Amino acid sequence: MTAELKLLVASIVLGLMHLIASSHLISWQRGYRWTASSREQDVPPLRGVAKRVDEATTNFLETFPLFAALVFVARVTDRHSVLTVLGSHFYFWGRLGYVLAAAAGLSLVRSVLCWNIATIGILLFVVALLLEYSTNYA
Repeated sequence: MTAELKLLVASIVLGLMHLIASSHLISWQRGYRWTASSREQDVPPLRGVAKRVDEATTNFLETFPLFAALVFVARVTDRHSVLTVLGSHFYFWGRLGYVLAAAAGLSLVRSVLCWNIATIGILLFVVALLLEYSTNYA
């Protein structure tokens, strides 16, 4: 298994951890009766760590499909390079740092450092695949 695929699996585990943590934090704040209800009634907005982790989960779910698609494109086309491996590491470690910084309330670290690292990881993949495409079809 390539490094990129291993980090994709690690990212899937991280995504599951996001969902579990967010779900429990929301349930602790709103109560498990609310969790088991139809959730049709109005509720106050989330606050504190529950809100921050829930927002981090939403952000993860917005970026993960891009990362997963790029890993699969690299695998199917057998395009692996230092850039794809670095991109995988940047994405995973940036996303892990993002949720930890969000939970801790470190908004600048979360937004400026971690989000950008993960996004650079995605961009490294795009550059690696485009470079490969341009050298094959130039």
